[in-house]
Amino acid sequence: MHHGSCLCRNIQYRYSGPIEEVSRCHCTECQKASGAAFVAVAPIESQYFEILKGEEFLKEFRATPQKARVFCGNCGSPLYSARDDAPETKRLRVGTLDTALNPSYQYQGFVSEKAAWYELSDAWPQYERFPG
Repeated sequence: MHHGSCLCRNIQYRYSGPIEEVSRCHCTECQKASGAAFVAVAPIESQYFEILKGEEFLKEFRATPQKARVFCGNCGSPLYSARDDAPETKRLRVGTLDTALNPSYQYQGFVSEKAAWYELSDAWPQYERFPG
């Protein structure tokens, strides 16, 4: 069981499924959306994700068709993204978790778009896109 929240804690959520995988996405959209070199996300099953508090604060932005980036309308914390063509899955921003996480698989995606000033210096597998 995992719990998480936004920065202002107006939104709180629970995820009761497993989190086995975490990726760092280096695409330029994720850089813009986060203001950082990458975002750390985990694919989660929508059926096990529940907003416990603050649903009225949820806002979304669509930089690309079919993909919503969901965030807190008060503090701006990005929470997850969701694709219209894959409603069974969300990509959770793992930085919003309040509970510890120990995924069995980690990797980096969209490495050709990485920020020029950021050096990939770990042993995580690197992919042009996301695997699978």
